[in-house]
Formats: sequence, C-alpha cells, structure tokens
Amino acid sequence: MLKITNAVKIFNKGSINEKTALDDICLEMAEGEFVTVIGSNGAGKSTLLNCIAGVYELDGGSIMLDGKDITKMPEYKRSAYIGRVFQDPLMGTAFDMTIEENLAIAYARGKARGLTPGISKADSALFREKLTRLELGLEDRMKEKVGRLSGGQRQALTLLMATIVKPKLLLLDEHTAALDPSIARRVLELTDEIVKENKLCTLMITHNMKAALEYGTRTIMMNEGRIIMDISGKERESVTVEWLVEQFGKKSGAGLDNDRMLLI
Repeated sequence: MLKITNAVKIFNKGSINEKTALDDICLEMAEGEFVTVIGSNGAGKSTLLNCIAGVYELDGGSIMLDGKDITKMPEYKRSAYIGRVFQDPLMGTAFDMTIEENLAIAYARGKARGLTPGISKADSALFREKLTRLELGLEDRMKEKVGRLSGGQRQALTLLMATIVKPKLLLLDEHTAALDPSIARRVLELTDEIVKENKLCTLMITHNMKAALEYGTRTIMMNEGRIIMDISGKERESVTVEWLVEQFGKKSGAGLDNDRMLLI
C-alpha cells in the first residue's frame, strides 16, 4: 500500500544550518499493517509523515501509495487518499462549526460536490451511529460547536473524521501526547478498533514506548533521519520497553533524550 524508496529531506540546504532530516529512508507497508514509530526528538519522525502527506517535498527518492506515484503530488490532492490526526487537538477540526458540520466536511472528502444544500437525514443518521461508537456522548451533541468540546473529545472526533471515508493511509502524529492519560488510552483503544475494523494501513508516531509495543503490528525506531530498527511478528511479541531502550543505546550510540519515551 505504501512504498517509500531512498527518501531524502534536507532543510536549509547549502547553509551553515543544513540538516538532513531524512537520510535514504526505505519503507514498505502492506494494506492493514499498523506501524508504530519511535525515536528521540529530531529523529525525523514528523518529517517523514509530513513528506508522505505532502507538506514537505522530498529532495530525493520517491513515495508510492497504492501503486500511484505521489512524490510530486500537492498536499491538497494527497488528502483525498490520506487521513491524518495531529498532536494538537485544535488542528483537526473547525472550532466554530458544529460536530455534524465537521463530519459532513470529512464525509465529502474525495467526492464530487453537488448543489444540494445541508446535511441529509441519511448522513445525519450515519454520523450519529459513528459517534455513538465513541462512547463519549457526542451523538447527543451533534448541533453543538466543536469549540466547546474537551481536547480528548476533539481528538476522538478528528480520528473519526480522518477515517469516516476509508483512506488509503492513516497518519497519526503523536495524536494522544497532549491528552490526559485516561483519555489518551481511550483514544488509542478507539484507534486500534478503527484500524482493525477497516484494515487501514497506519503509521503512528508515539513517544510512549509501551504504547508502541502494545498497539500495531510492527514497530520501527528512527535516529538521525534513519530507520535503525524494524521489528514485527514473534520477535516483537517478546520485546520489552527495557530491551528497546538498551537497543537504542547500542544502535545509536546515545541515550534517549525524552522522559516520555520511557513511560510504562
């Protein structure tokens, strides 16, 4: 479903501040594969997602999505195929529009726009059904503006918006990092349910190493723009947080620089 070949991204090229954020990255993901991504700050994790989404253009290499070369495709066109949830709950929704209106915008992604105004009864019923499954009571607040929701509620809504029309690829950029632990766990559980039910090809960045092993089917570790570890299957099932920390030190020659990486 996703094939990244020899991806290179360099910021401030030719200046004293030149930084190679992605250094010859190669990554292939099958349909339904759920990959968690870990690594220190500055490892290139978010840059990788931004290059896939089209926010940044690669300086070398290629990106294929479901057999289509999207390397030069602008971000707005890629959004028809890619769902994304950001770290900041404020980024995924329009705060001055209702829950129902936000869902309607997401539901129209990739579809031809007609002249019929408003939200149909069928669409409204579908939105209520989807919201009910979140178990957050949002199905009874569909006419309420999103700006009145909590961060966790907005992030759960954003996750639903990103997947209400099945994307080719789902990108999750530390989408629970700004949430309280209990709400973060619920959003992760919802993520896991939605990904499995729809067999979504998913790439999730997380600083929580326990979550990186608990969720998904495969874990990759990045450091200085490179993938330094890629584990899945039986090998991954036996891995512990302590082992990951030890391996990071051995492979990178450095220690992890963020306490959140060690959350257990």
